[in-house]
Amino acid sequence: MLKAEQISFRYTHNGPWILRDVSLAIEAGEVVGLSAPSGRGKTTLGKILAGYLPPLTGRVSLNGAPLPKSGYCPVQLIFQHPELAINPRWRMKRVLEEAFVPSAELLRDLGIEAGWLNRWPHELSGGELQRFAVARALGPATRYVIADEMTTMLDANTQAHIWQVVLDHVRRRKLGLLVVSHDAALLGRLCTQIISLPHL
Repeated sequence: MLKAEQISFRYTHNGPWILRDVSLAIEAGEVVGLSAPSGRGKTTLGKILAGYLPPLTGRVSLNGAPLPKSGYCPVQLIFQHPELAINPRWRMKRVLEEAFVPSAELLRDLGIEAGWLNRWPHELSGGELQRFAVARALGPATRYVIADEMTTMLDANTQAHIWQVVLDHVRRRKLGLLVVSHDAALLGRLCTQIISLPHL
């Protein structure tokens, strides 16, 4: 179980609270939705759950233990804007192999062409970059995936294809999935339960 208990966060000492006393739990194989309007802390909570930000109060645990501080994290965050999460100085093959060597099957499932592996990030479209971001998040050591508005910027066909691949991994590998979105229709289609962040 990936569990957040009484998470509170703000970016400056006297700044406004972004999150106050937020708790949630995601079990293996479960698809949970996280809903809130823009600016209400969805992305911040996703970063905390994946270990990118420490909470000011509360704790995040994975099967009762703290998240690892080094190495490949079993909680992987897929950002809305992949270009912000990919090193622009690395070719795409190195971007993937920083985490693990992906299987040919995974690359094929995501529609990643062999020729793209030797390209620089700026030579790929947003949709192509997002396919790499998803591939990197679905490593063999991954147990939970946080999809933060993962397909918002993509066309409908690409959205459907990427979600199909992610959900297939969720089912086959019993991954936990947190779908972060303000799209109520998407959450209704994908999720077994939906959590709404309170207004502060």
